[in-house]
Parts: sequence; structure tokens; C-alpha cells
Amino acid sequence: MFVDEVSIRVKAGDGGNGCAAFRREAFVPRGGPSGGDGGRGGDVVLTADPQLSTLIEFKGRREYRARRGEDGRGKDQAGRGGEDLQLRVPVGTMVYDADTGDLLADMSSAGDTFVAARGGKGGLGNIHFATPWNQAPRTAEPGGTGEERALRLDLKLLADVGIIGFPSVGKSTFIASASRARPKIADYPFTTLTPNLGVVYLDDVRALTLADVPGLIEGASEGVGLGHRFLRHVERTRALLHLVQDSPGEPERDPLADYDAIMRELSQYSPDLASRPQVVALNKGDLTETREAFPVWEEEFAARGIALRSVSAVTGDGVRAILEELWALVSDPPAP
Repeated sequence: MFVDEVSIRVKAGDGGNGCAAFRREAFVPRGGPSGGDGGRGGDVVLTADPQLSTLIEFKGRREYRARRGEDGRGKDQAGRGGEDLQLRVPVGTMVYDADTGDLLADMSSAGDTFVAARGGKGGLGNIHFATPWNQAPRTAEPGGTGEERALRLDLKLLADVGIIGFPSVGKSTFIASASRARPKIADYPFTTLTPNLGVVYLDDVRALTLADVPGLIEGASEGVGLGHRFLRHVERTRALLHLVQDSPGEPERDPLADYDAIMRELSQYSPDLASRPQVVALNKGDLTETREAFPVWEEEFAARGIALRSVSAVTGDGVRAILEELWALVSDPPAP
């Protein structure tokens, strides 16, 4: 199950109370104060883990508490500090304050850490309150209260290239052909219900991360279909692969109309996203009717200043050339 947004509440541990105690030893009639300090409360720490790809671990549990510090004891013994609570989140998780909406942390790199709530300070024992005029203080501090806050975790997948297009244009097939990702593929719309990530190795030193956006249809930016849930997952991409297809069985649709419809959705969702450099490709080039129609559509797109490529995600024809073109856009993006 893919979960990309959750709300949780975190509570750091309270500090332990300081101790008010006195030395009680034979032949030491006035041993003085010996109360130790309380231990510090544990922090709640978020860590970006590259092995995770979803926030599903937080779905069934909404409250997380770190351990409190131990109370101080006699004989100058300080209490043990509370253990930090470590919460693992996927790389690409953005942490917001649920009450104010402020962005607190962007966990964009593996190993990034963020202290979401700090533990309370341990209280001082009475050994700290002895003075020449008060040599037997009975005062000790209570432990400090650990921080508590409501958080909203918002996962935005990190990828170099976002693959966009109408359902059934072959986005999942392309990502499966180019990488080792194995998304569900079938011949009906909305087969893909969650975003897919795939890593493509062009050679020993060059690699591209691809992410497809499922369920993107007209009206997606306003909540129609599934695409509105996943548009955010291409916000961080540096380039787009826009797949279109010739649909002879659907005369009301054509590649150029589909292209315009998807670009309208991107513009309405985020003008910046719509302006990303992209490669536009007519998929399913292994079909005879698509090969025959390609010159016509190539000319139609060229009239709009768009270079149309031909590709077959099924046979792999043209896939390498498109990956190289995408690499050029990602490694050396054009100046705005």
C-alpha cells in the first residue's frame, strides 16, 4: 500500500526529577546533601532511510513518545537519560508543523536527520543548592517537560525524470523496459494506482531515476481521477518525458489534443512544473498504424515548435535515444 501523506503527534520524554537526599554513613554525622540530578528526556528524531518508499508505517499509529529521564537518586547518583525515539521516513519526506503549516525539514538526502521534539532537561538535585548559609538544602528541581507537536509528513518522490501522459499510453511499460522496476501492466486504464520509481544505468557512471504519474487525466488538477493525488511527485523532477499515443479507435482523441490537455493540467497545478524541459514521444511505435501516422503527427507537433520522437516501450526501439536526450536535459538543463 502506497501512503504519501500522514499526520502524527510526537512527544519527547520529560526530564527526570532531581533528588533531595542526604548522606547517611556511620561516623559521618553531617554528610550533607547527596541528591543527584534527573536524567534528560529522550528526543524524537526523524531519519531519512533510502530503503523506504512509503509512509505506511505511520498509518496505523498516530502518536509517538520518547522515554522520560530517570529521577535522580541519593549518593550523588544522577538518573539515566531517556532513550531517543528514532523514526525512519523515506527520502523525499517533507515535515510540516500541522498547526501552523510551516515547513520544518526537507529530508531530501539519505541519512538526513531532524529532531522533531526535544526532550526535557533533567531537574537538579539538592547537591546544587548547598551554600555556606544553607548547608542542608531540601530543594530539588522537577524535570522539564519534553516538547510536543503535531506533524504532517508529506512524501514527494525524488526523481530526475517524471513520466507523464494519459492512462494506457505506456508509462509503466516504458519504465519497465528502461529499468528493473516491475510495475503492474495491463491493457485497461488506471492499471497503475501508485507512482513507480525506476533507476536506469546508462553506463558505469551515469544513472537516471524515473518516476511515472498514474491516473493523470483532464481535470486532474481539480481532483478528477487519480492524478491529482500524485502530481506532487513530479514537482522535484528536473525534466519530463511526455508520452502520447495515436488512438485510431477514439476519433475524439489525438496525440496533440492529449498533449494540450495534460499541459493544461500541469499549468493549473504548477506553472513552474509545466515549464520544465521535456521530451515528447509517440509511444507504441511497434504498431503498423502508429508507424504510418508518425510523419503526420511529427509535422503537426513541429508546427507548434515541438520535436516529436518515436518510441516503442514494448520492443525497446528508441528507448535508448530518449534516455540519452533526457540525460542531456538533466545533466545540463537549459537556462530559463
